[in-house]
Amino acid sequence: MLVLNNVSKRFGGLTVLEDMSLRVPAGTLYGLIGPNGSGKTTVFNLVTGLLAPSAGTITLNGGSLIGLKPYHVTRRGIARTFQNIRIFKEMTLRENVMVGMHSHLSYRTMQWLLALPNYRAEEKRAAARADELLSWMNLADRAGVMANNLSYGDQRKLELVRALATDPKLLLLDEPVAGMNSGEKRELMHEIERIAARGYTIFMIEHDMRFVMGLCSQIAVLHFGRIISEGKPEEIRNDPAVIEAYLGREE
Repeated sequence: MLVLNNVSKRFGGLTVLEDMSLRVPAGTLYGLIGPNGSGKTTVFNLVTGLLAPSAGTITLNGGSLIGLKPYHVTRRGIARTFQNIRIFKEMTLRENVMVGMHSHLSYRTMQWLLALPNYRAEEKRAAARADELLSWMNLADRAGVMANNLSYGDQRKLELVRALATDPKLLLLDEPVAGMNSGEKRELMHEIERIAARGYTIFMIEHDMRFVMGLCSQIAVLHFGRIISEGKPEEIRNDPAVIEAYLGREE
């Protein structure tokens, strides 16, 4: 589904990614791991149009993503969450999710200003879909609650629901369990598994090794801007190059 081929990213004289290639097959739960500063978030920023690559190609289902604005990338079928939570805290949960449906709503500005029937019908449909998506994360009973009243873990879930509201083909999760306690991590793991079972392809960055090893079917390891290993969790866990990248090498 997603292919990065010989992708490089330079900021002045600093090379963050160098000739990096990666393939995320459709229907997989794919993990990207690596030490701090290895370039993982840069990969997500390149895929979603927040940054442009210095070299290489990035395609989704064969179509190039190079040069597209982030909102065009969203319309192509890619959604993401962020390492630092980005929700609208002064809006309700339902309103937060409906914001994610913007590109799929068909009414025009004048229909909104005059509250014409098409606008009302679209809003009703969007609200019903928002409640359905919130139910996937057991948040539907708080659909009318302000988002700033949620616990940290539930705010994480809300951001994930809003990403799903864009109706993505590919869902990018940037450290989805950052800051969560062990119970919240287990709960989110089961919910992500259920999302994947609904047919979504998921590509995630995560530092929690227990979480990513227990969830992903395929994992790639990024180190100093290059992929040094790729395979199943047990293969990654026992790869000497991966162990050295995380723990160093005894002289």
